[in-house]
Amino acid sequence: MKLVDQVVRSFKVAKVFRENTDKINSIDFSPTGETLISCSEDDQIVIYDCEKGTQMITVNSKKYGVDLIHFTHAKNTAIHSSTKVDDTIRYLSLHDNKYIRYFPGHTKKVVTLCLSPVEDTFLSGSLDKTLRLWDLRSPNCQGLMHLSGRPVAAYDPEGLIFAAGVNSESIKLYDLRSFDKGPFVTFKLNQEKECDWTGLKFSRDGKTMLISTNGSIIRLVDAYHGTPLQTFTGHLNNKGIPIEASFSPDSQYIFSGSTDGRVHVWNADTGYKVCVLNGDHPAPIQCVQFNPKYMLLASACTNMAFWLPTIDDV
Repeated sequence: MKLVDQVVRSFKVAKVFRENTDKINSIDFSPTGETLISCSEDDQIVIYDCEKGTQMITVNSKKYGVDLIHFTHAKNTAIHSSTKVDDTIRYLSLHDNKYIRYFPGHTKKVVTLCLSPVEDTFLSGSLDKTLRLWDLRSPNCQGLMHLSGRPVAAYDPEGLIFAAGVNSESIKLYDLRSFDKGPFVTFKLNQEKECDWTGLKFSRDGKTMLISTNGSIIRLVDAYHGTPLQTFTGHLNNKGIPIEASFSPDSQYIFSGSTDGRVHVWNADTGYKVCVLNGDHPAPIQCVQFNPKYMLLASACTNMAFWLPTIDDV
């Protein structure tokens, strides 16, 4: 089935999970699309089976708290930031709930965490105004970049470069093989007046970058020239929370949550609003992602919802 407007508008909630007692703050699909991992402010990590639409594993992280969770390339492992004790990043074995390694270094809250799509390296950025490069096999930081403000970061789909959004006004692109030389290009955008940049993602074709915020604005930028392409608005964010925006796997659609509990969808090329999907979320939707392999959308407030299209192939 191809993702076209008619199919997108037909998405309905097929399954709701109500196991969490506090808001889900981060979700991540495995690269195969078979599983989804989530973490919540109730300190729970939950893994879902996307094919069966069931909950597989629940793990607690009561001591350190949990945010910004990501599957790593090895099976049944994940990295996450901490919300208690300190700002160390933790590498967790999920099947026995044991930590494999800690990554200390940040001195303030970690606000961005991303894993290389091709190897065992990852990036973390913090309110301490640094971006750190790590290797999962070593607790020692592999690279440190001092920035002028709050960072957001993302790898490109090939894992050759990474982008750092700094101070809600500029995007710096680094070559991973020579990041110590500094960025090879910096795109200056108009600084956000009303909100902060809270997320950065490359489209799967690598041509565009999506900037999400803690306000009611999302920006799409050309990844090669830094030109602003689209501004997506009309979704509510009156709580100042970092609402996630995501691409569909074909890079054609943008999905976002909202504080009114609905999912908003735009066409990435034209900027027009395709639809608003109502799934009876009782609280603000902070997380929205499209499955990389299956025709499945996940959205999360305190509940996790799985959405499926309800029309046959068009």
